Amino acid sequence: MRTIPLALTYNDVLIKPRRSSIQSRSLVNTKTKLTKKITLNIPLVTSNMDTVTESDMAIAIARMGGIGFIHRFMSIEDNVEEIQRVKRAQNFIIQTPYIIDPDKTIKEAKLFIQDKGVSGLLVANGDHKLQGVLSSRDLLFAKSDDQKITDIMTPRNKLIVGNMQTTFEQAQNTLRENKIEKLPLVDEQNIIQGLITSADIQHLIDYPLANVDIHGRLIVGGSIGVHGDFLERAEALIKAGADVLVIDIAHGHSDIMFNAIKSCRQKLGDIQLIAGNIATAEAAKDMCEAGVDAIKVGVGPGATCITRLVTGCGVPQLSAVMEAAEVAKKYGVPVIADGGVQTSGDIVKAIGGGADTVMIGGLLAGTEESPGIIMKRGDKKYKIYRGSASFSVSHRRKTLDLEKKDLNEVVPEGVESIIPYKGSACEIVGQLIGGLKSGMSYTNAVTISDLQKNVEFVQMTSAGVRESGPHDLGNTIL
Repeated sequence: MRTIPLALTYNDVLIKPRRSSIQSRSLVNTKTKLTKKITLNIPLVTSNMDTVTESDMAIAIARMGGIGFIHRFMSIEDNVEEIQRVKRAQNFIIQTPYIIDPDKTIKEAKLFIQDKGVSGLLVANGDHKLQGVLSSRDLLFAKSDDQKITDIMTPRNKLIVGNMQTTFEQAQNTLRENKIEKLPLVDEQNIIQGLITSADIQHLIDYPLANVDIHGRLIVGGSIGVHGDFLERAEALIKAGADVLVIDIAHGHSDIMFNAIKSCRQKLGDIQLIAGNIATAEAAKDMCEAGVDAIKVGVGPGATCITRLVTGCGVPQLSAVMEAAEVAKKYGVPVIADGGVQTSGDIVKAIGGGADTVMIGGLLAGTEESPGIIMKRGDKKYKIYRGSASFSVSHRRKTLDLEKKDLNEVVPEGVESIIPYKGSACEIVGQLIGGLKSGMSYTNAVTISDLQKNVEFVQMTSAGVRESGPHDLGNTIL
């Protein structure tokens, strides 16, 4: 007779509090590893779902210290543009500022600015020698859209410029003292080398935990599959500036995944590569030996996922994370716990179980930064949230010619719903990290690695689960 082991999820356990020397949760450090080479200031990763992460969400989470993975359910060209938007959102020095020809019209400049989402442009001919700056203020006072840019721009002889040796302090002082918003950087021949803006200076001050690359740009992840143009997409995303790629399929412990990992390595070399999803120790071992830089754990725990109902397969998330992490730690490979998180307490449990980061989707779906339009029903606002294996996503892939499968053959493993509009993602992330820090203080954990070492779980009964939440309050409000 077969022995059936017990497997647990987050709601099945609590963490035993222990004596703590931490006097304030502000004293804990949430820095952690995303991959072998990438460090995050907070252990939160946004899901590569088409109703969770595009550039707006990726910018917001990177500024708070995490990273966003932009979904792949779009054309390669649009995917590249989303990556580039994140990379241009915040820089100390913009190394390739947008440039427009002085003979273009105001109408053309407005369209260019609208398309690129910037507030102004440097003006130069094909030789890239700086002729002027076109600002939103210049456009505001233009008499006609048919005017040439050269007629209204601020000309070179009235500009204050810097060079590539300009420091942060020098740029800050120059912008403030001269009450200007843009500081073009030129060489001795007046050829444009870069641009510093007051907005970027302010971003660096406002977001001290922002995760940035060696050029001071926000970090961002891209997502690829295992079929069709996945190698072409991967190459384009890395070229556009993606810091890491995730190869993401429902059942990651499969030959087609390992072939994709091998192909990516042959094509792109030593890029940071994450693979998933998996749910067992055996899968973790195979992934680590295939040479990935992190593994994504979770089969079926997501709010919109019905894989377990459709296929009967999966492992309750806490057990899956603990099994995978125990193996991955031996190889020095970080673990991402993907799915099943409903509260900040679940984040504490996931990391206590061995995860280095936690991927969240449903908690951030419906926020201002999530993709999609806000819908109104009566006096309430909503947004759409759906799983990546839902029928509508399969239909989208088919429409964009990203998948050749006949829709009649699709067996959805995800659902679609509308959820209440939640406001700013930053507020939700702030609450989640606050809860994580409190949990770390309860376990005397100053660092993420301390939390992983110090956690001791206890299993609960259904009565314990009930006791853990609000109960027996009646209807009285005092």
